[in-house]
Amino acid sequence: MNPNATNEYLKASVLTATPEQLQLMLFDGAMKFAERARLALETKRFDDSYLNLSKAERILLELNCSLKPEHAPELCKNLSSLYMFCYRKLVEANTTQSLPPLDEAIQILKFQRETWMMLMQQLGKAKAGAAAQKLSMPEPDARMEASLRISA
Repeated sequence: MNPNATNEYLKASVLTATPEQLQLMLFDGAMKFAERARLALETKRFDDSYLNLSKAERILLELNCSLKPEHAPELCKNLSSLYMFCYRKLVEANTTQSLPPLDEAIQILKFQRETWMMLMQQLGKAKAGAAAQKLSMPEPDARMEASLRISA
């Protein structure tokens, strides 16, 4: 595939994404780089593992910096603790070149991604419900109900 086309697609994806989608992209990126680092560690390609772990670490720092404690202080405090725990596990995996701390970080990232997906689904339903409430639909009357019975 053409690298320029890939970069343009990625750029367009990021620029048009909602904040929720951007958060999901960060989880996906952290997991992708952590999984690549895992494969590199298994095959003793330590330069590759270092580069991929460093990328995953930077994403976790970005996740932590993107928290907005003014909206939900307790939740942000808990998420920050979780992100920094994962960050420390990635650093540990990077410095010791070992899989157990990396596997622990990957497991937490997978759980966080799944949780975020469920939250996005709930948010989508809520947004759809709010949009439906704004529509001015006529109340069903006897004639509408009769036509529904005939066609059903």
